[in-house]
Amino acid sequence: MPNETNQRPTKPAWRAQTQLVHGGGVRSPHGETSEALYLTSGYVYDSAETAEARFKGTDDGFIYSRYGNPTVGMFEERMVLLEGAEAARATSSGMAAVNAALMCQLKAGDHVVAARALFGSCLYIIDQILPRFGVQVTLVDGADLDQWRRAVRPGTVCAFIETPSNPGLEIIDVRAVADILHAVGAKLIVDNVFATPILQKPLTLGADIVVYSATKHIDGQGRAMGGVVLSDAHFVNDQLVPYLRHTGPSLSPFNAWVLLKGLETLDLRVARHCENATAVAYFLDRQHGVAKVRFPALASHPQHNLARTQMSGPGSVVTFEVDGGKERAFRFLNRLRLARISNNLGDAKSLVTHPATTTHQRLTPEQRAHLGISDRMVRLSVGLEDVEDIKDDLAQALAAA
Repeated sequence: MPNETNQRPTKPAWRAQTQLVHGGGVRSPHGETSEALYLTSGYVYDSAETAEARFKGTDDGFIYSRYGNPTVGMFEERMVLLEGAEAARATSSGMAAVNAALMCQLKAGDHVVAARALFGSCLYIIDQILPRFGVQVTLVDGADLDQWRRAVRPGTVCAFIETPSNPGLEIIDVRAVADILHAVGAKLIVDNVFATPILQKPLTLGADIVVYSATKHIDGQGRAMGGVVLSDAHFVNDQLVPYLRHTGPSLSPFNAWVLLKGLETLDLRVARHCENATAVAYFLDRQHGVAKVRFPALASHPQHNLARTQMSGPGSVVTFEVDGGKERAFRFLNRLRLARISNNLGDAKSLVTHPATTTHQRLTPEQRAHLGISDRMVRLSVGLEDVEDIKDDLAQALAAA
């Protein structure tokens, strides 16, 4: 990618786990084992002619770390190899990635379709920010394909979904929705955070653009924020890159380096997350005081069969409802000793939150009811602790509540 990233080596035909450790690595003349951390804002040129060539795009090389950085470039390339995309650009956060993926291709008069079941900040961009700039928005129930067919029209530019959704774990048929959108020339953007690139490959299912909050499983240890947008080379180079260059939501080199370290163990961690979350879901499903458990691996999940077809694992998040209302849910949360109250997820530590009063508190009671986000709902991001300790903690908190 001229002017944006370092010269990258030919991609070896390594398998996924090997790419997670070695993919995208470019060594300096010092021959370091770990990826080099290039903490620099700018770059120098051998001559005025070289500077001119770089700004013209006829010389590959870096100009400014807001545009591109060697460490950030390594993270982007490793994500390309993992996702099976043609190109990627990293951002300062997951929400910066969501915003850029939408705004770089939209203008006044365009039409966007989105599933209602979205993370609160994603929904805010869709139904509050976009309409301010003259973009028309239609919200649909993501699992209802008939609503998608009725919503799209010739002026539809793109659609945005999360699958599984936050926090209700709704599964959307990516291939079917992509086919509906492609029939009118529109693109499908998938927020793949809950599934991770290990468990679900939206691009192979027909999606056009994938976004991640790398803050979640990719880092996985609560250290650094970051995001990434992946798509074909045309979208990234011609639409996304100009938007990012001039608006500046760049990922810091240090955070990119941390995320590279996270990718090295992502496959191992996600496997353990899934194992623990499955055990916890089945455990909660048998507990007195738990009204409902939502988890893709449970046969009771409305899209259980679709999840098995579309995903290679159920993920790390278990959503459940405790008997009673907000007061009892709060008592349960406050009694936990191992799982900690936090709105983050995908961490090595088990984290729990109350969506109705945190991530989705901006919604009206009617909107939350439509999405099934009740005052008794709890979202649990199952960590990497011994699963018996997690179950013991949940059991004592349920009993105390």
